[in-house]
Amino acid sequence: MRKKIRRSGHIYQTFIYLGKLFRMFIFQNDWKVLPMAAIIAGLVSFVVGKNVFVNQEGTLTGTFALTCVCIWNGFFNSIQVICRERPIVKREHRSGLHITSYIAAHMIYQAFLCIGQTVITIGICTLADVSFPDKSMLFPFALADFGVTIFLITYSADMMALMVSAVVHSTTTAMTIMPFLLIFQLVFSGGFFSLSGTALQLTDITISKWGLTALCIQGDYNSLPMVSLWNSMVKMKDVEVEGEKPVFEVLNYIETTGRRDEILAESGRQNQNLAYEYSPFNLLKCWMFLIFFALLYAVIATVSLESIDKDKR
Repeated sequence: MRKKIRRSGHIYQTFIYLGKLFRMFIFQNDWKVLPMAAIIAGLVSFVVGKNVFVNQEGTLTGTFALTCVCIWNGFFNSIQVICRERPIVKREHRSGLHITSYIAAHMIYQAFLCIGQTVITIGICTLADVSFPDKSMLFPFALADFGVTIFLITYSADMMALMVSAVVHSTTTAMTIMPFLLIFQLVFSGGFFSLSGTALQLTDITISKWGLTALCIQGDYNSLPMVSLWNSMVKMKDVEVEGEKPVFEVLNYIETTGRRDEILAESGRQNQNLAYEYSPFNLLKCWMFLIFFALLYAVIATVSLESIDKDKR
């Protein structure tokens, strides 16, 4: 008669594996993801930080870059964590391991890493003089609002990578898939590249779309000036038409009458995006999508690992 395996409780197993993960953080150099996040945030802030939340073009470029940083951090946190110990998980599952406890431990641990990366990213951006808005939407401090958004983007990407790590069977496969996922997220962010038709519809299933939208909402994108038109006119100020410089004359008139800011503001109003409307409801909608994605990926990872005993590799 086959002896029945006695399993310890789910909560007990969760804390056992959580302790193991924190020991790996300390003794197996998993802490390196934190200084890596600081370096990436520093590079991005140095390149695009000056105009973020100052004008529409700088805000769109800067929030896109910041979203990329968060997704990159999340992917690297967990893309190999399960597949690299798949034989151990398989053996322990046969000995009584609850897959739900195992995934729950990873979810808690990865949340810890993402919180650390969020604090570091905001800290580096602040040191780089990124002009975060002073207006808060849902929390007493504006940086708290931004912190939640950055955390949710990072955590959703982290859970996507965790799902991939649970589905594939080797670290090589996981690292091969990761660049394709990253490119998909960047191309189908819905804000930086001009998309239409089916391509536009695909943006709804990306982390980048909802993360970028949330950051633009918090930056009050629609109230910012647009400078592209003005900068283009400045480049053309010396163009002559029948011996005259009409563009120069127009620019000179606008500046001497003190209406430059008015023109930039009007240019911004003509290029508003309804998706970026400054509204707590719109921000919460983005947060809900990011939370949904994180939970969905965790569920898929759990379902995938539940059949690990059938793995013949």
